[in-house]
Amino acid sequence: MDKMLVDTDILIDVSWGVTNAIQRLDIEAQASLLTISVITQMELLIGCRNKNELRILDHFLKRFDILQLNENISTNAIDLLRKYRLSHGLLIADSLIAATALYLEIPLLTKNQSDYVYIDEIKVLRYP
Repeated sequence: MDKMLVDTDILIDVSWGVTNAIQRLDIEAQASLLTISVITQMELLIGCRNKNELRILDHFLKRFDILQLNENISTNAIDLLRKYRLSHGLLIADSLIAATALYLEIPLLTKNQSDYVYIDEIKVLRYP
């Protein structure tokens, strides 16, 4: 089964009950193993306001394969920052997520396509 990396923004929409996001993940899950970066997991953890929300998040994340960082991803993220930070405003979290997709050669599903579209090597899937 093919893998697909899901960006944080899509999961935030799912948590808010956005129908398009929920339906899109359901459709994609039929053809691909849905994966997230450990960076996305951390970004979502930061959004939890109490232990109940943390429990709900932990349960929700069981649906995804969580990809850890490694030396190749870290090095590629630094290269992406060198190349795109000043010209396009690339942020640390986005560089790590992009580097994960590039390292694994898998597409990235994101709502914020402007965060990645200038990285030629990455396959960005349109949402919605």
